[in-house]
Amino acid sequence: METTKFEIDINATPAKVWDSLWSDENYPKWTAAFCEGSHAITDWQEGSEVLFLDKDKNGMRAMIEKNDPEKFMSIKTLGEMSKGEEKTGGSPSTCGDWYENYTLTPKGNGTHLLIELKADEVPPEFRDFMDTTWPKALDELKRIAECPPAP
Repeated sequence: METTKFEIDINATPAKVWDSLWSDENYPKWTAAFCEGSHAITDWQEGSEVLFLDKDKNGMRAMIEKNDPEKFMSIKTLGEMSKGEEKTGGSPSTCGDWYENYTLTPKGNGTHLLIELKADEVPPEFRDFMDTTWPKALDELKRIAECPPAP
């Protein structure tokens, strides 16, 4: 299984980074780097289904494999969505088994965020997209997490 890693130090507590990652308010903001209109439909509980969709209801269906709040989240991709319906036939995703693992580690007064993408196979064009887009998404996540709360 191939593993690709992205990491960033954020000057915010793990609780603030966790909220910035997964809240309904913040998730669409940092994932817009991947696709404008991105959103997730889920309760983020371990074992729950997740629909990662764009404004046209295209995207991925996944499951929360592990959720250890403010420390670790593992998401397993189950299949692709097209116009709100799961695509049938072929492999579950273009990359076979695909996991996104998010590890938050306290570091001084902030948090170190490590994201590991694990896939059976990652097509080169998809790898190029991820290599250019993840850093943009993480910069936006950092901006969100480090922003002081509104009065």
